[in-house]
Amino acid sequence: MKRSITAILLLLLCSAAGAEGTVSLSGLAEKHFDGRDLVIKKTLASNPSYTRYYITYKSGKLNISGILNIPKGAGPFPVIITAHGYINPKVYTNGRGLKREQDYLAKRGYAVLHPDYRNHAGSDKDDGENLSLHMGYTEDVINAVYAIKNSGIKSLDKDRIGLLGHSMGGLIGLNMLVTKPGLIKAYVLFAPMSSDYRDNFERWILRSREEKYGPRPVAKKIIEMYGSPDTNPVFWNNISAKYFIGNVKDPVQVHHGTADTSVPIEWSERLSKDFEEHGKALKLYIYPGEKHEFIDDWPTVMKRAKDLFDAVLHR
Repeated sequence: MKRSITAILLLLLCSAAGAEGTVSLSGLAEKHFDGRDLVIKKTLASNPSYTRYYITYKSGKLNISGILNIPKGAGPFPVIITAHGYINPKVYTNGRGLKREQDYLAKRGYAVLHPDYRNHAGSDKDDGENLSLHMGYTEDVINAVYAIKNSGIKSLDKDRIGLLGHSMGGLIGLNMLVTKPGLIKAYVLFAPMSSDYRDNFERWILRSREEKYGPRPVAKKIIEMYGSPDTNPVFWNNISAKYFIGNVKDPVQVHHGTADTSVPIEWSERLSKDFEEHGKALKLYIYPGEKHEFIDDWPTVMKRAKDLFDAVLHR
């Protein structure tokens, strides 16, 4: 796989840095994945358009749970993986997040696989995930793709796969875009977290709700392990998709509302500019007054998403 000069330099530098290189986009790009054993465990629901199943698959040594919506009919159907945003694992339930989108796509002829991620619902536990800076979740979604490709489920088209990710799921999509170009065919990202991981660290990990109490314990541990953005910029560059955009091959849509108080719209605007500077195609749709969860413009958002999936996955 061809890489930008920046990505190659970061890989060499992180390799020299030792263990921290195992938490890196360069490491993710080099890693062999063998997602497998996609199994339909039971039927959860059925309607005239599709059947909803509880599924599991293997992500490395971990068993990952999720749901799979399969349209009624002969198939095989193109597959959309939906990657959910952050939901506290303590309250998360199987298939939660993006349920509107799952239903919309399944009713329009797409099989939909929604991974729960490690530490969520019925998935196995990984005590080190808090220190992996979303790399573990990214691995689970990459392995979901391979589990589809390696499955014996004849109603799934193993060569026509796309991804729709929201917020943290959008970050997972960015990680996949730059490390596994060509693995899947098209990406739709709703209000993705920042492509510069320093922003995400500062906004959600570093500070406690009352700043006077200082950094959260997990932030202290991360800094102890990897260094801060100031003391070890190479590490923070190497977990930031921003520095690997030259690797992108696949079409991307980004949707973001101007009233989003969870993920600043400026991050998507900056991402669009970074793509443009690298000569890469990204279509950014901005929705005045929309918040983190699209409401009034949601039908337009989904039509645009479906139009991209139709254009790419039905060639």
